Amino acid sequence: DHVNAAHARNLEARRLLLIGRLDEAEGRLAGFDPTTLPPASRAAHELVIAGIAIRRLRTKAARAALGRAEHAAGQADIPALTAEVEGASLVMNTPAARLIARGVERPLLLEEVEALLASGALVVDACRNIVRDAGMIVSLATRPVLFALARALGEAWPADVPRSSLVARAFGGKHADESHRARLRVEVGRLRVELRSLADVSATKRGFALKPRRPRDVVVLAPPADEPHAAVLAFLADGESWSSSALAIALGASSRTVQRSLEQLAAAGKVQSFGRGRARRWMTPPVPGFPTILLLPGSLSGH
Repeated sequence: DHVNAAHARNLEARRLLLIGRLDEAEGRLAGFDPTTLPPASRAAHELVIAGIAIRRLRTKAARAALGRAEHAAGQADIPALTAEVEGASLVMNTPAARLIARGVERPLLLEEVEALLASGALVVDACRNIVRDAGMIVSLATRPVLFALARALGEAWPADVPRSSLVARAFGGKHADESHRARLRVEVGRLRVELRSLADVSATKRGFALKPRRPRDVVVLAPPADEPHAAVLAFLADGESWSSSALAIALGASSRTVQRSLEQLAAAGKVQSFGRGRARRWMTPPVPGFPTILLLPGSLSGH
C-alpha cells in the first residue's frame, strides 16, 4: 500500500534524523513525491524535511518545508499534528545559540547562526567543540582541555588571557603553580599545532592571545545556556521517549554516564521517566528558552 510504505519511510527517516544520520535520512526521502499522499502523511514528510534543513542550518529550506507542513496539517484537521508543526516552527523564532564577541554576549536566531558561519569570521563553536571559518573545520571534540583554552582565548579576543585564568578554565586549578604553568605550556603548544591553519596562539607578558592567520573577527558560538547535560536534553527536548541505552548509542557515551545524567536531570525536574527495567523510557516537554537543535549530533554534517 502506497500510504503505508510512505508512513514507514517517514518513520525511518525521522529515526535517522533523531540520531544525527542526516545523509541517510535524506537518502530515504530522495526522489519521493509527497504530493500524492493524504494531508497527514504529507505533513509528516515535510516535518522530516524541515528537521534535516534545520540541523544543517539551511533556514530558507526549513521555513519552506514548515510552511508546507502547516498547510498539510490544516487540511488534515488533526489538532495533535497541527500542534507538532507549530512546535517545530518555534525553533525558527527562538534563540538557538549565544554569540560572545569582544566581551559582549547576545542571543542568535538560526538565520543569524547560518549567516555567522558563512561570514568568514573565526568561530570557536562551543555547540560542537570545533574551531572553524567558512572553509575549514578543526575538531577539538575529543580534546576538552584544548577546547577550553580555545574558548577562553576566543572570548577574550583581541585581548590576551592571563595564565592563571587559563589554568582555571582548562584544569580547574585555583592557583597557577609551577606545575600548572608547565602543563599549560604543553597544552598551548598542542593547541597551536591543532589550529596552525587558522590561527596562532601567541605568548604575551601575562598570558596568551589568539591571532587569526587572516584579518577577521574572532567570536565564540555558545549554547543558549551552559547546561552540563545539554546533549541529553537535546534529544529529549524533541518530545520523543528514549531508553537510556538508545541515548547512549546516539550520544556515543557509556550507559552509566547517560544514566547518571538522566538521574541528575530528573532530580532537577527537567526530565521524567515511565516504565520499569528495560521498558523504562525518558522524556521531557520542550523547554521554553532552551532550544537545543544545534547540539544534536551531526548538526552540520553533510554540508
